[in-house]
Amino acid sequence: MAADVDKRIPEDESKISPQERHQRPGSGSWIYRGMWTLLIVGAVPLLAFGIKYYQDAQLVKRHEESVRTLGAEGLFLFSSLDTDHDLYLSPEEFKPIAEKLTGITPPVDIEEEVIHDPNGETLTLEATMQPLLLDSMTKSKDGFLGVSHSSLSGLRSWKTPAVPSSTFSASQFRVFLPPKNKVEVGDTWWVIPSELNIFTGYLPNNRYHPPTPKGKEVLIHSLLSMFHPRPFIKSRFAPQGTVACIRASNDFYYDIVFRIHAEFQLNDVPDFPFWFTPGQFTGNIILSKDASHVRRFHLYVPNDRSLNVDMEWLYGASESSNMEVDIGYLPQLELQSTGPSTPSIIMDEEGNIIDSQDGDGEPIQFVFEDIHWTSEISQQEATRRLEVTLYPFKKVSYLPFSEAFERAEAEKKLVHSILLWGALDDQSCSGRTLRETVLESSPVLALLNQSFISSWSLVKELENMQADEQNPVLSEKARLHLEKYNFPVEMMVALPNGTIVHHINANFFLDQTAMKPEEEGATFSFSAGFEDPSTSTYISFLKEGLEKAKEYLAQ
Repeated sequence: MAADVDKRIPEDESKISPQERHQRPGSGSWIYRGMWTLLIVGAVPLLAFGIKYYQDAQLVKRHEESVRTLGAEGLFLFSSLDTDHDLYLSPEEFKPIAEKLTGITPPVDIEEEVIHDPNGETLTLEATMQPLLLDSMTKSKDGFLGVSHSSLSGLRSWKTPAVPSSTFSASQFRVFLPPKNKVEVGDTWWVIPSELNIFTGYLPNNRYHPPTPKGKEVLIHSLLSMFHPRPFIKSRFAPQGTVACIRASNDFYYDIVFRIHAEFQLNDVPDFPFWFTPGQFTGNIILSKDASHVRRFHLYVPNDRSLNVDMEWLYGASESSNMEVDIGYLPQLELQSTGPSTPSIIMDEEGNIIDSQDGDGEPIQFVFEDIHWTSEISQQEATRRLEVTLYPFKKVSYLPFSEAFERAEAEKKLVHSILLWGALDDQSCSGRTLRETVLESSPVLALLNQSFISSWSLVKELENMQADEQNPVLSEKARLHLEKYNFPVEMMVALPNGTIVHHINANFFLDQTAMKPEEEGATFSFSAGFEDPSTSTYISFLKEGLEKAKEYLAQ
């Protein structure tokens, strides 16, 4: 009988469906499927990492080929025009060269003039400030020795907003609405684009009064004029202009996050110019898609870092006069709406004007519906997208000091650490020089993503960490960094335990890589008045750090 059963098994198995076979105990098919699932799940991130690694390696290779083809000077000119850093020039990127060679500037698109509805809604904004803390300035440590009283007169006297409260038409805020091709959550665009390029260089220092604003500039100028009567909405140095991002939307409203890079001229004649440049202005606006109603407006200078303002002042009336620089802390500079925009004239259903007060003589209270977003991203993600639009170097994540070393330990990578007197992403001399020389270069971005965890810190922040007895491990890492630091910027390669294996000062780096046309036999140099981006040299610095780290790790 057993023999008969055994003979029937092959015939019966052939009739069993795959589904039934998978369900049979002991078939092992669930293990087989589980193994394949694990393999697929594990392969996807490995494949993605492999593709990214290959792309980064190709980018570094393309850069090396570009240096051989164009030379350092030629590549500098090319990189200055290649704003998206993809090593290709689009017609828009080539435009400055075309205008320079032909002398013909294409007609500028004329912005539609916004006609304000006199019967439309109005929005009231209030300005608040706490003046700069003078003892946060480096010069305060020696009692401002050598600094003339007239130089700081504008700074010392600026203690309150120029216009504490002002009313605007809601339709004026139309300038923050996205263009027609930017309608998705997360999209970014330039509200006021930068006009700086290799041919314009930096804007002059010896100025007192801003140019007359035009188009979308008018509202930004009006807003910043509430703080001080002389705002320059286009700063002298990059980054310049205003960018925005759609953080959330529904059928009727947008929540738009924005960032402005502007500065103030605090002195007037006969005193020499004094430039006051916050690291950034940021904020958000919730407004209807037709700009007839503004639910909320907020603009402020972030105060979450120990230093947030760059200051520069001249000691003469010419552009070549000596200049002093310093940095300090501004506790508050802020604009807020007092409430949603409201109708200036109230009408009934038949079009008759209604008294703005109720029967008891009290102002009519408006009730606004809650806004529910159908699509949104986090505030943090919107901020990151603005940063990447302004700073290509932010395509590499720059983590806080302690977090960077934790991540490096977990991922078995080195730390690319930058220690500055002024912030890396503001308009201080040290920050902008480093950004514009190397960190926005595509090959450097590729190598940093591939082999490093990046971080930047202020000297003052690490001094505070070093003094923290409650965290001896972090204190030691801060001490090791400060030991290697020299003014104004020190670039370092560190092990996850904080040991510095390689470092170079920014000034020494720029001196090392500065082109000397007379030595090269060149008759013309694009470097005149501009820093050499020195991409190849910085890549060499990073690779040397990787090599030196091997010696430490082998011990």
